[in-house]
Amino acid sequence: MGYKSPTPIQEKSIPIILQGKDIIACAQTGTGKTASFVLPLIQLIISNKKEGVRALIISPTRELALQIDQQIEALAYFCNISSIAIYGGNDGIVWERQAKALRESVEIVTATPGRLLALLQSDSMNLKTIDYLVLDEADRMLDMGFSESLKSIFKYLPEQRQTIMFSATMAPNIRILAAKILKNHETVNIAISKPPASVLQRAYVLFETQKIKILLDILKNLDYTSIIIFASRKDTVKELSNTLHTAKLSVSMFSSELEQAEREEIMRNFKNKKIRILVGTDIISRGIDVDGISLVINYDVPQDPEDYVHRVGRTARAEKNGEAITFVNERDQYMFSQIEALIGIDITKSPIPEFIGSGPAYNPQKPVKTNTTNKLQAKFKHTRNI
Repeated sequence: MGYKSPTPIQEKSIPIILQGKDIIACAQTGTGKTASFVLPLIQLIISNKKEGVRALIISPTRELALQIDQQIEALAYFCNISSIAIYGGNDGIVWERQAKALRESVEIVTATPGRLLALLQSDSMNLKTIDYLVLDEADRMLDMGFSESLKSIFKYLPEQRQTIMFSATMAPNIRILAAKILKNHETVNIAISKPPASVLQRAYVLFETQKIKILLDILKNLDYTSIIIFASRKDTVKELSNTLHTAKLSVSMFSSELEQAEREEIMRNFKNKKIRILVGTDIISRGIDVDGISLVINYDVPQDPEDYVHRVGRTARAEKNGEAITFVNERDQYMFSQIEALIGIDITKSPIPEFIGSGPAYNPQKPVKTNTTNKLQAKFKHTRNI
Protein backbone atom coordinates (compact mmCIF):
# COMPACT_ATOMS: atom_id res chain seq x y z
CA MET A 1 0.00 0.00 0.00
CA GLY A 2 3.04 2.27 -0.14
CA TYR A 3 3.86 2.33 3.60
CA LYS A 4 7.64 2.40 3.93
CA SER A 5 8.11 3.86 7.41
CA PRO A 6 5.73 4.81 10.24
CA THR A 7 4.69 8.39 10.92
CA PRO A 8 5.54 9.73 14.42
CA ILE A 9 2.04 9.00 15.79
CA GLN A 10 2.18 5.45 14.39
CA GLU A 11 5.67 4.86 15.76
CA LYS A 12 4.67 5.92 19.28
CA SER A 13 1.14 4.52 19.56
CA ILE A 14 1.30 1.12 17.81
CA PRO A 15 3.68 -0.48 20.38
CA ILE A 16 1.49 0.73 23.27
CA ILE A 17 -1.66 -0.71 21.70
CA LEU A 18 0.10 -4.02 20.96
CA GLN A 19 1.01 -4.24 24.65
CA GLY A 20 -2.71 -4.18 25.50
CA LYS A 21 -2.59 -0.81 27.27
CA ASP A 22 -5.28 1.89 27.22
CA ILE A 23 -4.14 4.98 25.37
CA ILE A 24 -5.16 8.51 24.43
CA ALA A 25 -3.25 9.74 21.40
CA CYS A 26 -3.33 13.25 19.97
CA ALA A 27 -1.81 14.37 16.69
CA GLN A 28 -2.36 16.69 13.76
CA THR A 29 -4.84 15.69 11.10
CA GLY A 30 -3.33 13.93 8.11
CA THR A 31 -0.58 12.16 10.07
CA GLY A 32 -1.81 8.59 9.75
CA LYS A 33 -3.94 8.22 12.87
CA THR A 34 -6.31 5.66 11.35
CA ALA A 35 -3.53 3.19 10.57
CA SER A 36 -2.17 3.85 14.07
CA PHE A 37 -5.06 1.90 15.57
CA VAL A 38 -6.21 -0.28 12.63
CA LEU A 39 -2.85 -2.02 12.13
CA PRO A 40 -2.38 -3.13 15.76
CA LEU A 41 -6.07 -4.12 16.01
CA ILE A 42 -5.66 -6.45 13.03
CA GLN A 43 -2.54 -7.96 14.59
CA LEU A 44 -4.22 -8.47 17.97
CA ILE A 45 -7.31 -10.09 16.43
CA ILE A 46 -5.49 -12.54 14.17
CA SER A 47 -3.19 -13.47 17.07
CA ASN A 48 -6.17 -14.52 19.19
CA LYS A 49 -9.08 -15.58 16.95
CA LYS A 50 -12.48 -16.22 18.55
CA GLU A 51 -16.17 -15.78 17.76
CA GLY A 52 -18.10 -12.51 17.84
CA VAL A 53 -17.40 -8.84 17.25
CA ARG A 54 -13.92 -8.18 18.59
CA ALA A 55 -13.39 -4.47 17.99
CA LEU A 56 -15.75 -1.50 17.99
CA ILE A 57 -14.65 1.80 16.44
CA ILE A 58 -16.91 4.81 17.06
CA SER A 59 -16.55 7.89 14.83
CA PRO A 60 -18.58 11.12 14.63
CA THR A 61 -19.67 11.13 10.97
CA ARG A 62 -20.89 8.69 8.32
CA GLU A 63 -18.13 9.71 5.92
CA LEU A 64 -15.41 9.00 8.48
CA ALA A 65 -17.00 5.65 9.43
CA LEU A 66 -17.02 4.59 5.76
CA GLN A 67 -13.47 5.81 5.27
CA ILE A 68 -12.18 3.85 8.28
CA ASP A 69 -14.02 0.73 7.11
CA GLN A 70 -12.46 1.05 3.65
CA GLN A 71 -9.01 1.34 5.19
CA ILE A 72 -9.66 -1.74 7.34
CA GLU A 73 -10.66 -3.71 4.25
CA ALA A 74 -7.48 -2.65 2.46
CA LEU A 75 -5.08 -3.29 5.35
CA ALA A 76 -6.73 -6.60 6.36
CA TYR A 77 -7.15 -7.91 2.81
CA PHE A 78 -4.94 -10.98 3.38
CA CYS A 79 -5.80 -11.47 7.06
CA ASN A 80 -9.23 -13.14 6.83
CA ILE A 81 -10.88 -10.41 8.89
CA SER A 82 -14.32 -9.00 8.08
CA SER A 83 -15.61 -5.52 8.93
CA ILE A 84 -18.70 -3.38 8.47
CA ALA A 85 -19.59 0.32 8.70
CA ILE A 86 -22.78 1.09 10.65
CA TYR A 87 -24.31 4.53 10.13
CA GLY A 88 -27.68 6.24 9.86
CA GLY A 89 -29.40 8.16 7.12
CA ASN A 90 -30.48 5.05 5.20
CA ASP A 91 -33.71 3.19 4.54
CA GLY A 92 -35.09 0.10 6.26
CA ILE A 93 -33.42 -2.25 3.79
CA VAL A 94 -29.96 -0.98 4.76
CA TRP A 95 -30.92 -1.23 8.46
CA GLU A 96 -31.84 -4.88 8.00
CA ARG A 97 -28.68 -5.56 6.01
CA GLN A 98 -26.55 -4.07 8.78
CA ALA A 99 -28.40 -6.06 11.46
CA LYS A 100 -28.00 -9.28 9.40
CA ALA A 101 -24.26 -8.73 8.99
CA LEU A 102 -23.92 -8.26 12.74
CA ARG A 103 -25.86 -11.46 13.45
CA GLU A 104 -23.58 -13.39 11.10
CA SER A 105 -20.61 -11.95 12.99
CA VAL A 106 -17.90 -9.61 11.78
CA GLU A 107 -14.67 -8.96 13.67
CA ILE A 108 -14.55 -5.16 13.41
CA VAL A 109 -17.48 -2.73 13.48
CA THR A 110 -17.09 0.98 12.72
CA ALA A 111 -20.18 2.96 13.74
CA THR A 112 -21.60 6.40 14.32
CA PRO A 113 -23.05 6.85 17.84
CA GLY A 114 -26.71 7.37 16.85
CA ARG A 115 -27.13 4.29 14.64
CA LEU A 116 -25.06 2.14 17.02
CA LEU A 117 -27.23 3.05 19.99
CA ALA A 118 -30.40 2.37 17.96
CA LEU A 119 -29.16 -1.14 17.08
CA LEU A 120 -28.22 -1.83 20.69
CA GLN A 121 -31.59 -0.67 22.02
CA SER A 122 -33.41 -2.89 19.49
CA ASP A 123 -31.33 -5.92 20.56
CA SER A 124 -29.90 -6.18 17.02
CA MET A 125 -26.32 -6.12 18.27
CA ASN A 126 -24.35 -7.76 21.08
CA LEU A 127 -21.16 -6.13 22.32
CA LYS A 128 -20.32 -8.66 25.05
CA THR A 129 -17.49 -10.15 22.95
CA ILE A 130 -15.77 -6.78 22.45
CA ASP A 131 -12.08 -6.76 23.44
CA TYR A 132 -11.15 -3.42 21.87
CA LEU A 133 -12.97 -0.09 21.88
CA VAL A 134 -11.71 2.81 19.76
CA LEU A 135 -13.05 6.37 19.96
CA ASP A 136 -11.84 8.22 16.87
CA GLU A 137 -12.10 12.03 16.71
CA ALA A 138 -13.27 11.91 20.32
CA ASP A 139 -13.21 15.69 20.70
CA ARG A 140 -15.47 16.12 17.68
CA MET A 141 -18.00 13.61 19.03
CA LEU A 142 -18.30 15.61 22.23
CA ASP A 143 -18.57 18.87 20.25
CA MET A 144 -21.40 17.35 18.21
CA GLY A 145 -23.36 16.51 21.34
CA PHE A 146 -22.76 12.75 21.47
CA SER A 147 -21.78 12.72 25.15
CA GLU A 148 -25.06 11.17 26.37
CA SER A 149 -25.11 8.62 23.53
CA LEU A 150 -21.57 7.53 24.41
CA LYS A 151 -22.52 7.10 28.06
CA SER A 152 -25.42 4.85 27.02
CA ILE A 153 -23.21 2.83 24.64
CA PHE A 154 -20.58 2.24 27.33
CA LYS A 155 -23.21 0.43 29.42
CA TYR A 156 -23.44 -2.29 26.76
CA LEU A 157 -19.67 -2.90 26.75
CA PRO A 158 -17.76 -5.39 28.92
CA GLU A 159 -15.70 -3.90 31.74
CA GLN A 160 -12.66 -5.91 30.69
CA ARG A 161 -11.54 -4.35 27.43
CA GLN A 162 -8.77 -2.27 25.94
CA THR A 163 -9.85 1.32 25.24
CA ILE A 164 -8.12 3.45 22.63
CA MET A 165 -8.86 7.17 22.14
CA PHE A 166 -7.65 9.27 19.23
CA SER A 167 -8.19 12.99 19.00
CA ALA A 168 -6.66 15.99 17.28
CA THR A 169 -6.97 18.09 20.45
CA MET A 170 -6.59 17.60 24.19
CA ALA A 171 -9.38 19.90 25.36
CA PRO A 172 -10.61 19.78 28.99
CA ASN A 173 -13.73 17.76 28.08
CA ILE A 174 -11.49 15.12 26.47
CA ARG A 175 -9.41 14.85 29.64
CA ILE A 176 -12.60 14.35 31.66
CA LEU A 177 -13.83 11.61 29.31
CA ALA A 178 -10.43 9.91 29.31
CA ALA A 179 -10.35 9.88 33.12
CA LYS A 180 -13.76 8.16 33.16
CA ILE A 181 -13.20 5.39 30.62
CA LEU A 182 -9.44 4.73 30.47
CA LYS A 183 -7.55 2.57 32.97
CA ASN A 184 -3.86 3.17 33.73
CA HIS A 185 -3.56 4.69 30.29
CA GLU A 186 -0.60 6.08 28.41
CA THR A 187 -0.70 9.46 26.65
CA VAL A 188 0.88 10.29 23.31
CA ASN A 189 0.97 13.90 22.10
CA ILE A 190 2.37 14.78 18.69
CA ALA A 191 2.39 18.53 17.87
CA ILE A 192 -1.19 19.21 18.96
CA SER A 193 -3.15 22.25 17.78
CA LYS A 194 -0.95 23.28 14.88
CA PRO A 195 -1.48 22.91 11.14
CA PRO A 196 1.22 21.02 9.25
CA ALA A 197 4.32 23.11 8.50
CA SER A 198 3.80 22.34 4.80
CA VAL A 199 0.66 24.54 4.70
CA LEU A 200 1.19 28.08 3.41
CA GLN A 201 -1.22 30.15 5.52
CA ARG A 202 -2.39 33.65 4.66
CA ALA A 203 -5.40 35.89 5.19
CA TYR A 204 -7.29 38.79 3.64
CA VAL A 205 -8.58 41.46 6.04
CA LEU A 206 -11.70 42.76 4.32
CA PHE A 207 -15.28 43.87 4.56
CA GLU A 208 -18.01 41.23 4.32
CA THR A 209 -19.19 42.66 1.00
CA GLN A 210 -15.75 42.13 -0.55
CA LYS A 211 -15.56 38.39 0.13
CA ILE A 212 -17.27 37.07 -2.98
CA LYS A 213 -15.21 39.32 -5.31
CA ILE A 214 -11.91 38.09 -3.84
CA LEU A 215 -13.14 34.50 -3.86
CA LEU A 216 -13.97 34.61 -7.58
CA ASP A 217 -10.57 36.20 -8.26
CA ILE A 218 -8.75 33.44 -6.37
CA LEU A 219 -10.68 30.70 -8.16
CA LYS A 220 -9.46 31.99 -11.53
CA ASN A 221 -6.07 30.46 -10.66
CA LEU A 222 -6.24 27.03 -12.28
CA ASP A 223 -3.15 25.87 -10.37
CA TYR A 224 -5.63 25.27 -7.54
CA THR A 225 -6.97 21.98 -8.89
CA SER A 226 -8.84 20.75 -5.80
CA ILE A 227 -10.42 23.23 -3.36
CA ILE A 228 -12.52 23.11 -0.19
CA ILE A 229 -14.39 26.26 0.90
CA PHE A 230 -15.60 26.34 4.50
CA ALA A 231 -18.51 28.51 5.63
CA SER A 232 -19.95 28.64 9.15
CA ARG A 233 -23.65 28.53 8.21
CA LYS A 234 -25.68 26.22 5.97
CA ASP A 235 -27.37 29.23 4.34
CA THR A 236 -23.99 30.64 3.35
CA VAL A 237 -22.96 27.27 1.91
CA LYS A 238 -26.08 27.24 -0.30
CA GLU A 239 -25.58 30.85 -1.43
CA LEU A 240 -21.91 30.28 -2.25
CA SER A 241 -22.64 27.08 -4.13
CA ASN A 242 -25.31 28.81 -6.23
CA THR A 243 -23.06 31.80 -6.93
CA LEU A 244 -20.11 29.67 -8.04
CA HIS A 245 -22.37 27.45 -10.14
CA THR A 246 -23.73 30.56 -11.88
CA ALA A 247 -20.11 31.57 -12.58
CA LYS A 248 -19.74 28.27 -14.49
CA LEU A 249 -17.34 26.75 -11.94
CA SER A 250 -17.15 23.04 -11.12
CA VAL A 251 -18.68 23.06 -7.63
CA SER A 252 -20.80 20.93 -5.31
CA MET A 253 -22.36 21.68 -1.95
CA PHE A 254 -21.77 19.18 0.87
CA SER A 255 -24.43 19.30 3.59
CA SER A 256 -25.82 17.14 6.37
CA GLU A 257 -29.23 17.74 4.82
CA LEU A 258 -28.34 15.64 1.76
CA GLU A 259 -29.30 11.97 1.53
CA GLN A 260 -26.48 9.57 2.34
CA ALA A 261 -26.26 8.32 -1.27
CA GLU A 262 -25.88 11.92 -2.50
CA ARG A 263 -23.15 12.63 0.05
CA GLU A 264 -21.23 9.52 -0.96
CA GLU A 265 -21.49 10.36 -4.67
CA ILE A 266 -20.31 13.94 -4.14
CA MET A 267 -17.34 12.83 -2.05
CA ARG A 268 -16.47 10.13 -4.60
CA ASN A 269 -16.56 12.66 -7.46
CA PHE A 270 -14.46 15.11 -5.46
CA LYS A 271 -11.84 12.46 -4.72
CA ASN A 272 -11.78 11.47 -8.39
CA LYS A 273 -11.27 15.14 -9.41
CA LYS A 274 -14.59 15.27 -11.27
CA ILE A 275 -15.53 18.17 -9.00
CA ARG A 276 -12.99 20.96 -8.48
CA ILE A 277 -14.63 22.86 -5.60
CA LEU A 278 -16.43 21.53 -2.52
CA VAL A 279 -18.37 23.98 -0.33
CA GLY A 280 -19.44 22.91 3.16
CA THR A 281 -19.54 23.53 6.88
CA ASP A 282 -17.30 21.92 9.51
CA ILE A 283 -18.94 18.55 8.77
CA ILE A 284 -16.09 18.04 6.28
CA SER A 285 -13.32 19.42 8.51
CA ARG A 286 -12.71 16.17 10.41
CA GLY A 287 -11.29 12.92 9.19
CA ILE A 288 -12.12 13.29 5.50
CA ASP A 289 -9.01 12.06 3.70
CA VAL A 290 -8.72 13.30 0.12
CA ASP A 291 -5.36 13.32 -1.65
CA GLY A 292 -4.16 16.41 -3.42
CA ILE A 293 -6.34 19.18 -1.96
CA SER A 294 -4.34 22.20 -3.07
CA LEU A 295 -6.31 24.95 -1.34
CA VAL A 296 -8.56 25.45 1.67
CA ILE A 297 -10.52 28.70 1.91
CA ASN A 298 -12.11 29.81 5.18
CA TYR A 299 -14.88 32.01 3.81
CA ASP A 300 -15.83 32.60 7.46
CA VAL A 301 -13.42 32.56 10.40
CA PRO A 302 -14.26 29.49 12.52
CA GLN A 303 -15.61 30.41 15.95
CA ASP A 304 -13.51 27.73 17.65
CA PRO A 305 -9.74 28.12 17.06
CA GLU A 306 -9.35 24.32 17.11
CA ASP A 307 -11.71 24.11 14.12
CA TYR A 308 -9.24 26.22 12.15
CA VAL A 309 -6.61 23.54 12.68
CA HIS A 310 -8.99 20.85 11.44
CA ARG A 311 -10.10 22.85 8.40
CA VAL A 312 -6.56 23.70 7.35
CA GLY A 313 -5.56 20.08 7.97
CA ARG A 314 -7.58 19.00 4.91
CA THR A 315 -4.67 20.18 2.73
CA ALA A 316 -0.96 19.30 2.88
CA ARG A 317 -1.74 15.73 3.91
CA ALA A 318 0.81 12.92 3.81
CA GLU A 319 3.73 15.39 3.74
CA LYS A 320 2.49 17.22 0.62
CA ASN A 321 2.31 21.01 0.31
CA GLY A 322 -0.90 23.00 0.44
CA GLU A 323 -2.32 26.47 0.96
CA ALA A 324 -4.95 27.94 3.28
CA ILE A 325 -6.58 31.36 2.86
CA THR A 326 -8.89 32.93 5.46
CA PHE A 327 -11.26 35.86 4.93
CA VAL A 328 -11.29 38.06 8.06
CA ASN A 329 -13.95 40.75 8.30
CA GLU A 330 -13.99 43.45 10.99
CA ARG A 331 -16.30 41.41 13.23
CA ASP A 332 -14.03 38.32 13.20
CA GLN A 333 -10.67 39.99 13.79
CA TYR A 334 -10.50 39.18 17.48
CA MET A 335 -11.40 35.53 16.85
CA PHE A 336 -8.73 35.32 14.17
CA SER A 337 -6.16 36.68 16.64
CA GLN A 338 -7.14 33.86 19.00
CA ILE A 339 -6.37 31.38 16.22
CA GLU A 340 -2.96 33.00 15.74
CA ALA A 341 -2.34 32.72 19.48
CA LEU A 342 -3.29 29.02 19.45
CA ILE A 343 -0.98 28.06 16.58
CA GLY A 344 1.80 30.41 17.72
CA ILE A 345 2.34 32.44 14.53
CA ASP A 346 1.22 35.69 12.94
CA ILE A 347 -0.49 34.66 9.71
CA THR A 348 0.50 36.76 6.69
CA LYS A 349 -2.11 39.39 5.76
CA SER A 350 -2.13 39.64 1.96
CA PRO A 351 -3.01 42.97 0.32
CA ILE A 352 -6.45 43.16 -1.29
CA PRO A 353 -6.36 43.47 -5.09
CA GLU A 354 -6.67 47.13 -6.15
CA PHE A 355 -9.77 46.61 -8.28
CA ILE A 356 -11.69 45.48 -5.16
CA GLY A 357 -10.79 48.52 -3.06
CA SER A 358 -9.33 48.90 0.42
CA GLY A 359 -10.36 46.88 3.46
CA PRO A 360 -10.58 47.67 7.18
CA ALA A 361 -7.51 48.06 9.37
CA TYR A 362 -6.46 44.96 11.30
CA ASN A 363 -7.05 45.86 14.96
CA PRO A 364 -8.07 42.72 16.85
CA GLN A 365 -7.63 44.02 20.39
CA LYS A 366 -11.31 43.84 21.33
CA PRO A 367 -14.20 41.66 20.12
CA VAL A 368 -16.67 43.67 18.01
CA LYS A 369 -20.04 43.66 19.69
CA THR A 370 -22.91 42.52 17.51
CA ASN A 371 -26.64 42.67 18.22
CA THR A 372 -26.49 38.98 19.14
CA THR A 373 -23.65 39.62 21.59
CA ASN A 374 -25.54 42.49 23.23
CA LYS A 375 -28.68 40.36 23.59
CA LEU A 376 -26.73 37.49 25.15
CA GLN A 377 -25.00 39.86 27.60
CA ALA A 378 -28.34 41.41 28.57
CA LYS A 379 -29.85 37.96 29.06
CA PHE A 380 -26.91 36.88 31.24
CA LYS A 381 -27.16 40.06 33.32
CA HIS A 382 -30.89 39.52 33.81
CA THR A 383 -30.35 35.88 34.85
CA ARG A 384 -27.59 36.88 37.28
CA ASN A 385 -29.84 39.48 38.91
CA ILE A 386 -32.56 36.85 39.37
